[in-house]
Amino acid sequence: MRVVLYGKPGCHLCDLAESRLRAMSGRRPFALAKVDILSDPALEERFGMVIPVVEIDGRIVSEGRFDEKAVARAVAGGTAAPGATPV
Repeated sequence: MRVVLYGKPGCHLCDLAESRLRAMSGRRPFALAKVDILSDPALEERFGMVIPVVEIDGRIVSEGRFDEKAVARAVAGGTAAPGATPV
């Protein structure tokens, strides 16, 4: 399972999402990749107003405020949540 957190430095919601994701990885191990959207203008344009964004296996399962239930369902099931947005 591939879990990606899109965010940027100084984003307290991104820090909170990372903390919650790391706690979840203790229950069901997964590798967490962090992507700084400021490193890529296309990512900054796409996600700049909705970070943090959590992508699991190529599907966005949470954006803006961290949706712990949706992310937990996706992590537990090993797949993205129903209705998740393809990247």
